[in-house]
Amino acid sequence: MQTKLYTDLQDDIRSTDRGLLNLLKHILLLMPFKFETKEKFHVIKVDESELTASLSAELTVLANQTLNQDIGADSVRNLILDMSPVSRIELPAAESLAELQASFYESGASFVICCLQPAVEKNLELADLLDLMNITPTESEAWDIVQMEEIERELLSGEEEQD
Repeated sequence: MQTKLYTDLQDDIRSTDRGLLNLLKHILLLMPFKFETKEKFHVIKVDESELTASLSAELTVLANQTLNQDIGADSVRNLILDMSPVSRIELPAAESLAELQASFYESGASFVICCLQPAVEKNLELADLLDLMNITPTESEAWDIVQMEEIERELLSGEEEQD
């Protein structure tokens, strides 16, 4: 299947009338993530059993695209990372997640990790990263945190306007 996708990708690049749209479609098919957009946040689900340093680098690029989009009435900059399929995580990948979360909060956006496997949670704890991260047991609880943080940001911005 990988070879067919690669061949299709080459054909689409050569074709000017459908190139960019199909190129994007193939890139998304090859990515080890599932991406879903909700009203106030995006959900990225890691579709691999191990989160490696190279995979976390790809995730960082994808997440930063979400974070760096223009801020407007319809922009969605909050992110929930569903780690349910991940049973192993490399230390550089874990450190990358902590840095990524910090960059989201510094930019006024939420970043919540959910559905950690026990082994991954233990590795984060051993690396002293667990307490630095915003982690929930379920995606539903992650939604609640994002929505509460959105309300908090709205209230804080309203107070700043009154001053």
